[in-house]
Amino acid sequence: MLYLAEVQKQRSGFGLGGGKAELKLLACQRGEHNWSAVPGDDAIPVEEANKFNDGTLVLVELSASKQVQRIQEAARQLVSILQNFSRLQDKFKDKEEEIEQWKASLTFSSQELNRREMEMQAREEQLAQMEEELERLEAQRSEIENTRDEANRLREEVDRSRVEIETAWEQLRGEQQRVAQQQSEAPQGAVVDEQQTQRIQELMQKLGGAIASAQGVREQLNQSFSAVGAQQAILDQHWQQLEQKQSIAQQQQEEVDRQNQSLQNRWQEWYQSQDALAQARAELKGQQSTLSAKQDQAQSVSLQVRAVEDLYQQVSRLASASGTAGTEQKVDVSALEKMPVDELQGLVQHLQHDLEKVFRFVNDQEEELTLQRETIEELQGKIQAASEYDRMALENEMADELESYQMLNETLVGQRLRLQEREDVLKQHQAVLWRRLGTGNAPKQERGDIDLGPIVAQLNTQRQQQSQELQRLENEIQQVREAVSQIEANVNRQNGESEAKRYELKQLEQNLFNQKGAVAQLWGRVNVYQEMLQPVQDNLNALRQKLEAATGELDRVQQTGEEQDRVVSDLRQVLSGLITS
Repeated sequence: MLYLAEVQKQRSGFGLGGGKAELKLLACQRGEHNWSAVPGDDAIPVEEANKFNDGTLVLVELSASKQVQRIQEAARQLVSILQNFSRLQDKFKDKEEEIEQWKASLTFSSQELNRREMEMQAREEQLAQMEEELERLEAQRSEIENTRDEANRLREEVDRSRVEIETAWEQLRGEQQRVAQQQSEAPQGAVVDEQQTQRIQELMQKLGGAIASAQGVREQLNQSFSAVGAQQAILDQHWQQLEQKQSIAQQQQEEVDRQNQSLQNRWQEWYQSQDALAQARAELKGQQSTLSAKQDQAQSVSLQVRAVEDLYQQVSRLASASGTAGTEQKVDVSALEKMPVDELQGLVQHLQHDLEKVFRFVNDQEEELTLQRETIEELQGKIQAASEYDRMALENEMADELESYQMLNETLVGQRLRLQEREDVLKQHQAVLWRRLGTGNAPKQERGDIDLGPIVAQLNTQRQQQSQELQRLENEIQQVREAVSQIEANVNRQNGESEAKRYELKQLEQNLFNQKGAVAQLWGRVNVYQEMLQPVQDNLNALRQKLEAATGELDRVQQTGEEQDRVVSDLRQVLSGLITS
């Protein structure tokens, strides 16, 4: 199991390293991104921890029996963990913003569904009202049809009464002619017999009955006129409602036309904002290209800095080994001269053992640094061959690797210095020991050694200049990054505003489409209403014309009847005189 631990050392009395090293377990890995704290102050002795400095954080893999299987410094892994945590936080923030946007969208959709549901309920109520009006109109049309049938029946009765009157009148005229003929042919003083008298009286009664039936027809015509007037009053109310609906439809149509024009203007503004957004994106792309070029330049300078640094370290070690580096005295030689030889030999062996451990550790770090350099070079090749879409991800990974490389390189600088110091200390101890033992194993100072001091100084100057150049490029890259971040934030803001405005315009467009549909439905109802009322009005007008024609015909019949009534009265007087005679 993998643990995060802190190296703790108990110093020996010589103050030259060594001592018992322990690992204080701080946290335990439970999953890929899940760590939990280790309770208590559990510390385990580990011999491999001696190569690390006191207080160093390490990652150690322990078996179930607390045996060390693998141990390494945790600096790089901690940086990677923190970077992953930062990325996870950014992703979490993005997800939170996306969730908030979805919540707002769902809220708006819910409100829109409620509004449409209310509109559907209103339309259902309007349809119910239209059905009721249609039923009333159907009932009124049925009444008008019945009235028209009644008027036709009355007209038939008027026609029948007129025919009967004309028939009786013709018969009466025939009887008058026959009576007149008989009077002219009969001798003076002749009288009408009883059969003729009865026939004449029947004809006069028939004429009187026809005139009476015509009077009843007039009463029915008056009732029909009253019914037609009542229907016309109801129909006038419907015509008034139709005018109101036409006025409402016209107002809504004007409002829809105004909103349509406003929506077109807002779409035009949105297209103009899209042009500005395209310019901002072009500027962002230019800044990103500049940033990429400067990053490539910085990577090249960084490789040069690392090469000079490696050369400087190698030359420094050569200068130190040859004794031309000006190493200062770090030990008390007089104390070593007075120290027992056995104790001095043990101290030298201990220093050799400690130096070997430090050398192995530094060598491992050097190998890890080499692997990181190879990774960076590999990423550089990928960036040059990558597409624009993959370049940003690779550049971010490249930046992380460079940051980790610089941190490890800075750590190695101090470790290299400590290794060199320990080498110098060990050499001084060995020189004293060999001199006291009088052995020939002491390293002989070769004559004619090359003075590497100027080369070291020149490399140091070149290293500082390149470091300054790299620092300048990093500052410029930071400025360009800030500019890119600012432009990118502006582009994201404009893009967000553009998307929100586009969504709003789409909603307004949908609402306008619904309003157009509602207005079209209202005009459809108005047209259907008018198409329903117009035939009823036409039928009612035709019925009124028929009733007026029947009334005129009845007036003529009544005038004829009044004349017939006067003739019948005269006939009765004549007949009464004949009967008396």
